[in-house]
Amino acid sequence: MRVPIRKGDSRVFAPKDYYLSPSKYRELEAEIVRLTAKRPSLATEVKRLAEMGDFSENAGYQLAKGRLRGLNQRILEITDRLRKAEIITGDEDISAVQIGHTVSLKSTSGHKNYTILGGSESNPSQGIISHLSPLGSALLGKSVGETVSINGKNYQILAISN
Repeated sequence: MRVPIRKGDSRVFAPKDYYLSPSKYRELEAEIVRLTAKRPSLATEVKRLAEMGDFSENAGYQLAKGRLRGLNQRILEITDRLRKAEIITGDEDISAVQIGHTVSLKSTSGHKNYTILGGSESNPSQGIISHLSPLGSALLGKSVGETVSINGKNYQILAISN
């Protein structure tokens, strides 16, 4: 008898990050309202297609039921995220880098400004980095004039602002 070989989990699970800016929080609230408004029409469609007979061969019913399940799952995920959210308030104390601050950096490639936010809002091309990123986590707690080194590249903190 051959023993089954167990495959390792190939998915990488990132740590849960519940930091949200006030604008992202409002955006998610608006999405909940939009999705909740769609629910009755999807439920009506499922009910209409269910009346067509045998569920096992009713592809329209299966698709509609899948869309309704997906919508309900998305609403639950967003609701949970909003319930656990930690709103980034942009602390007035700019003596050290914190989540919500904008940091002006100098490196060999020039000057760059980065805003440090939660992982769900990061967009490096627009100057928004996650506090979980290598650069973001290295900057946290540092003050003006300090230098951080990431992958052999040095960044000097020139200014911190809200």
